[in-house]
Amino acid sequence: MNITERLAEHLTVAEFTDSDTAARLGLDNSLPGNRLEEAQITGAMLERVRGVLGAPMLITSGYRCPELNKAIGSGPGSDHTKAEALDFKCPSFGTPLAICQTLLPRMQELGIGQMIFEHTWVHISTRKPDNAANVALTLSGSGYVMGIVG
Repeated sequence: MNITERLAEHLTVAEFTDSDTAARLGLDNSLPGNRLEEAQITGAMLERVRGVLGAPMLITSGYRCPELNKAIGSGPGSDHTKAEALDFKCPSFGTPLAICQTLLPRMQELGIGQMIFEHTWVHISTRKPDNAANVALTLSGSGYVMGIVG
């Protein structure tokens, strides 16, 4: 797959798979062809979110191969390994908390199945057709708590 290929208007394969950790560890974090459809759905979600925020988004993590996901300490069921999630910042819009507060009432229309306020970035993953819930969480010192807590 060509790394300059676009998954969405404002998202290339290269941006979605870029990882300093993978490069440092010599891991191939290429997007598998069987994950292209999920990556495009995630890209479409990103475009809807970008439309609400009205500003460019800095992707800090998108697709992660299983080895990269394990190396950073994330669980094997992470939506990142399925090309269904991304972490981002949007400094032109505001803080990650402000972003979460803005997106929270619009999660369903934006197709966000899960949003996590991680304090220095925002995690969003696509809504699964078999899951009617839209879950908002905040990372705390002891794990995750329900809702967006600032």
